[in-house]
Amino acid sequence: MKHWNARKRVDAHEDMPSEHRLRKTLSWPHLVALGVGAIVGTGILTLIGVGAAKAGPSVILSFAIAGIICAAAALAYAEMATMIPASGSAYTYTYVVIGELLAWVVGWSLILEYSLVVSAVAVGWSGYAAGFMESIGAGLPSALIQGPALGGIVNLPAIFIIVVVAGLLILGTKESATINAVLVLVKIAALIVFVAVALPYFDAAKFDPFMPFGFGKSGPPGAEVGVMAAAAIIFFAFYGFDAIATAAEEAKDPARDLSIGIVGSMLLCVVIYMAVAAAAVGALAYTRFANSPEPLALILRELGQGTAATYLAASAVIALPTVILAFFYGQSRIFFVMARDGLLPRNLARVSSRGSPVRITIFTAILVAILAGLIPLDELAALANAGTLTAFIAVSACMLIMRRREPNMTRAFRTPLAWPVGIFAILGCAYLFISLPQTTQLYFLIAHVVGLAIYLLYGSRRSLAGAGAA
Repeated sequence: MKHWNARKRVDAHEDMPSEHRLRKTLSWPHLVALGVGAIVGTGILTLIGVGAAKAGPSVILSFAIAGIICAAAALAYAEMATMIPASGSAYTYTYVVIGELLAWVVGWSLILEYSLVVSAVAVGWSGYAAGFMESIGAGLPSALIQGPALGGIVNLPAIFIIVVVAGLLILGTKESATINAVLVLVKIAALIVFVAVALPYFDAAKFDPFMPFGFGKSGPPGAEVGVMAAAAIIFFAFYGFDAIATAAEEAKDPARDLSIGIVGSMLLCVVIYMAVAAAAVGALAYTRFANSPEPLALILRELGQGTAATYLAASAVIALPTVILAFFYGQSRIFFVMARDGLLPRNLARVSSRGSPVRITIFTAILVAILAGLIPLDELAALANAGTLTAFIAVSACMLIMRRREPNMTRAFRTPLAWPVGIFAILGCAYLFISLPQTTQLYFLIAHVVGLAIYLLYGSRRSLAGAGAA
């Protein structure tokens, strides 16, 4: 652990040989699409049902709280991403600002986050795909669309979509980003159709009682309810913008493109979420779609809008892979940068002739396919949130440290009211972490014990910090 407190240079990636450097191929429209593609997905298409089961009609308040906390973290991300335009997101910022050991903890949290998000969204996609296939008379046996925890054998559609997205990323970053942008438009159109069809059925009486399970987390371990218990789970729905930060090295104009991508995608998605959540709860009693694997399509079917339901399900099947693509992209870049820094095997940090890290992409695909095939959605989402909240706290802290340490450093984007915003983001994320299920907190602790063991046995001994530390 001789380099545990070593800090990496901001421009360390520029000294890397060509086979360890990523190409600048992305502009701000690609990044906005990447952010919207990551944010608008399983959270609103699937987890709204999980959130409604925990909070009732006040799931709308849960969305608002999670969105506000996430927006504060997004502002911190935008400032850090433009100051340190290198791939690696929160891991790289922590390495540059604080040091290697905490950077490893944050990097391990990001690996946990992205692996579980890709797996969770693949499971959510599987729910819509199975429902859509059944509606057209081509349903699969239930044993092949659910993992062992839900009585099945393996979630085959979830594994299938991971393999498809991995193939797209191997094809190339710019090519996959362009396909992603087209699919994002399909997804936004489907949500607009949902709101338009559901609004005529809006009934304010369905919001009474508004907060049936109270505000704070309550209930037995594993079955916690309340506004904050729901917010801690559906927080998953908002944090796709951090995938944009992992693209810093591949942005053509990082100072401009990253801030537009992060802040723009976040603002757009908060508006979309609030409209969809209000329309959903107002159209149908929450108890009828709580915990459904395809709640929005179910709502439309219950309203007698079968054609619109089929269209929504088909759009989800086509467009949910944009979320998988965005987070899979982020996961592969985190792995790539940690391997490039020597904390993981360096032979994984090689790019192909097309500029994509093929080895790390295949390794990531195997990992997330196993998780998606075997573990239920709600458990995946909760554990992913624990990793994300850790990263958000780290980024907000890094922003405040740099405001004190380097007040005159050039900042292409400056967070307004930096200290109140940064402190609010840290405290808000900490409260959401406390609101997670107790079993999730325990699994998170176990995962980090394993992560620290890997660092002590491998990463700390092979780190390049001795050559690149500040």
